[in-house]
Amino acid sequence: MKISYWFFSLAIVSLASCHSGSHHKMEEAVFKVASPVQKDTVINNEYVSQIHAYQNIELRALEKGYLQKIFVDEGQSVQKGQRLFQIQPTIYQSEVKSSQSEVQSAQAEVEFASVEYSNALALAEKDIISQNEVSLTNAKLHKAQAELERTKAELSLAQTHLGFTEIIAPFDGIVGKFEDVRLGSLLDEGELLTTLTDNSKMWVYFNVPESQYLDYAMLNHDGDEKQVYLKLANQKVYQEQGVIEVIESNFDNTTGNIAFRASFPNPKKLLRHGQTGNILWPEELENVIMIPQKSTFEVLDKKFVFVVNKDGKISSREIKIAGELDHLYFVSAGLKTDEQILLEGLRKVQNGDTVHYKKVPDNEVLESLHLQAE
Repeated sequence: MKISYWFFSLAIVSLASCHSGSHHKMEEAVFKVASPVQKDTVINNEYVSQIHAYQNIELRALEKGYLQKIFVDEGQSVQKGQRLFQIQPTIYQSEVKSSQSEVQSAQAEVEFASVEYSNALALAEKDIISQNEVSLTNAKLHKAQAELERTKAELSLAQTHLGFTEIIAPFDGIVGKFEDVRLGSLLDEGELLTTLTDNSKMWVYFNVPESQYLDYAMLNHDGDEKQVYLKLANQKVYQEQGVIEVIESNFDNTTGNIAFRASFPNPKKLLRHGQTGNILWPEELENVIMIPQKSTFEVLDKKFVFVVNKDGKISSREIKIAGELDHLYFVSAGLKTDEQILLEGLRKVQNGDTVHYKKVPDNEVLESLHLQAE
């Protein structure tokens, strides 16, 4: 019993010594505190977006036939009017020649009937032939003229079909992937050959919540277009600025969002149809209260800070976050600018502790976070 009592006493002394030592170390430590900063700044509201080319069309075979020639390659830049594909034109060339012959024949018939009609008029004036005969020659002339118009229409149709055998670029653009077509392929009418994309200008679509839409719509823009920016998949911001051009007519009832469309110039052809990115929509905030994100901790999805009073006593307090920028939170409730919060060492203290602290100037806090604010 004496030995057990001796070990129990030694344990109590050791624990008391350890607690006294750790408390003494916490008292000796100096913690950094700072007051929330209140100033004007700009944040970027971020929206997932889809990038589309200004023009992106499918090129299809307009006639059935064998693919005779391919003049371009996938991914090649082409100009308006440039030949892309040639479907075997032999049948349609024969139709054009046949129609041309019919037109020439009909033209001759019209000329002959016209001479007959002129002669009939001259003879009728001399009472050599009757008016009935003049009417007959006139009817013959009209019939010949109708036949000429019919053959001209057939020639035009044959020429149109012949023109369909040659696929040309309707605008400047980039040729897409060939859709399983090779030289000699038998093509059906309407079969997809490839796509053509004009990406000199890009349309970027993104969905905006109703509150953001109302803020935008209720402003008096005075004809000014709202500028936005585009963050690409590599997390870099696209060098060209975009402008909001179009707002969808209806809200999506399932999400409560409405679609916006921004237009971006693409002089270096960096952007391609089908890319993804994030729209950055700058928003100016006035007199917003900012604190470093590192000075907060989370409990059950709620944000807290340690408030330090003038005597160094620590108390935890819940705050409401209105937004964020870089390494900062914007606080909408829970803090005042004349209070001070613990900047670091949050895991070393507990609610109710009393610590020694050092006040850090506002400018040092912001500079350490690389804040870019106005």
